[in-house]
Amino acid sequence: MTQVCLVGDPEVSLAYELLSRETAREALSTYEITEPFANSLAVDTVSLGAAVSLCNDLNWYLVRFVRETLIRDPSIDADEWLSRDLARQVRDGEVRPEETDRRLKLFGVLDGELVDPRYVTREQGTTPDHDRDDLDGTVVVRVSDAEFSA
Repeated sequence: MTQVCLVGDPEVSLAYELLSRETAREALSTYEITEPFANSLAVDTVSLGAAVSLCNDLNWYLVRFVRETLIRDPSIDADEWLSRDLARQVRDGEVRPEETDRRLKLFGVLDGELVDPRYVTREQGTTPDHDRDDLDGTVVVRVSDAEFSA
């Protein structure tokens, strides 16, 4: 199963914004919704293609209410997420899955929230640590070249 996780902008209640609107509610109605992080919404889809398609269906809402769109496909990595842009590139065959692990965005997890994103480069297969000591954990997101350069 490929998981899609939408992390809301701090100013909004993501679940309310998505589930109170008929089109988004219908798009999400066939999925079991979980909340892996504060102000987030996650669903399991059958494939990377289905995950990207769901994000495309929800694009109007993602642009307005979502800070981060994360996609985790166990065939690429069981623990690390892909950005939406990188997931689309893999789905479309523009980037091979094994070429996705060099450019990263690390989030700290503090009291269930994703905080303090850092862009880092993986060297020789080693993921750098987040440089804050007060974190409960770290979330690794693989990003596209364009996202890393921005």
